[in-house]
Amino acid sequence: MAKATKQPENNLYRLLIKNNYLCQGLDEQWLAEYVSFNDLKVEKLFSNRPVYTAFMPEETLDVLYLVVNEGLVITRSAPLDRIISITYPGGSFGMRNLHFSYGLASKTFPSLVEAYKTTEVIKIPLHIIENIYNNSEIFRERYRMTFELREKFQYHLLNCSSYPPQAVASLLRALVYQERELRHELGGDNSSVFDLPIDVIARACQLNQRTVEQVLKGMQKVGLIKMLTGDNLKVLDPEALKEVYSATRDKVSWWPLR
Repeated sequence: MAKATKQPENNLYRLLIKNNYLCQGLDEQWLAEYVSFNDLKVEKLFSNRPVYTAFMPEETLDVLYLVVNEGLVITRSAPLDRIISITYPGGSFGMRNLHFSYGLASKTFPSLVEAYKTTEVIKIPLHIIENIYNNSEIFRERYRMTFELREKFQYHLLNCSSYPPQAVASLLRALVYQERELRHELGGDNSSVFDLPIDVIARACQLNQRTVEQVLKGMQKVGLIKMLTGDNLKVLDPEALKEVYSATRDKVSWWPLR
């Protein structure tokens, strides 16, 4: 029985260390000193179900969500129902609603957080996160980076103009930047492959789905992206996206509409 209880404990620690940016590379025994097996809450988030409403007045979270498998998780603003964050495995969410560190200053309007697809997360209580934060410089720097990445993602969305090629390119640039920062820390994997449904692109860029489909066809035709199976999309030339990202009307030759 002792081995039976110890094995899943080790697996959870290794799962965090291997699969999540905040814990990647931390020593397993060191982590176990701060996080007991009973502190780790594994939860399945099912698609299209609310997880919580972020930034409610006078309301904070008591856990941090670390995404370890499947996904994606989105944050939707109201009243335009615009997607303002996308979290993939390796990322985390809820930190801007934790009442410590940068979360004390990170305020915005109420926004719905939901799993767009089935997602496996590990929930770690706030007091455990604070303890690790106070005792690990590596963790502190990564925690700081999660806030920076959120701000930079939304900055890219601010540059989503009504010109469809630029709007979609802005979102792709945001995701490339975000995921390269996270995956670099996770072992140097700079692959730019995203599980990115057309509906998610449309709601992030404030375009209709038909327009998004046409933009993606144009991007694929000129070699910027490649559509893979399911909802997967691969960015073939992230640097070339810069030209589209900075384009204004009449400057993208492959877009037929002016």
